[in-house]
Amino acid sequence: MKVSSIDDSEFSCNGIGSIPTTTDTHFTVMKTSLFFAGDGFTVYDCKGKLVFRVDSYGPDARYRDELVLMDPHGRCLFTVRRKRPSLHQRWEGYLRERINGQKPVFGVRRSSIIGPSSLTVEMYGNPGKEYQIEGSFGQRLCTVLNVKKEAVAKIRRKVDASTNVVLGKDVFSLSLKPGFDGAFAMALVLILDQISGDEGIGGEPDRTLV
Repeated sequence: MKVSSIDDSEFSCNGIGSIPTTTDTHFTVMKTSLFFAGDGFTVYDCKGKLVFRVDSYGPDARYRDELVLMDPHGRCLFTVRRKRPSLHQRWEGYLRERINGQKPVFGVRRSSIIGPSSLTVEMYGNPGKEYQIEGSFGQRLCTVLNVKKEAVAKIRRKVDASTNVVLGKDVFSLSLKPGFDGAFAMALVLILDQISGDEGIGGEPDRTLV
């Protein structure tokens, strides 16, 4: 099963968010540590095969401003970087490992700086293409919508199939509609995790999204 359009020969953003799949894709996402917001992740497909990983980067804020999504072999797929200063909680995404002077291929920002709001995902290489992220990542209940307001990705609490019990928030599902890139979706998850963690510190409610 092909979960990403990113390969060693592709360094343009033309394929991001759009790959030729014909069925829905389902991932199980697991936090690798539970002690603070911004831990690493491991991501498995429906057969239990590791497809993506993010190494734990610890509680130090210096290591949370730039995160790397890797394939199972440790090869960088995306780098996401916090843009400072920014009132809109802006993050930017780069193909592969970011180098000085490299241009980002997408950006994520809050739709409004006042009160709860959705997030807007801008595709820099395709001005007419953008996504909205609505819901609450802190509750593991959010949806990525395309410009037609069609759901292309969903994050939900994971339910144990054998017991029908809802698992803890450290394990959740990521479901993608046909054609939506898996690596790109996980890059968005990393950003959501950071924004949610920033706004949920000290027991405050998650106000990232509506």
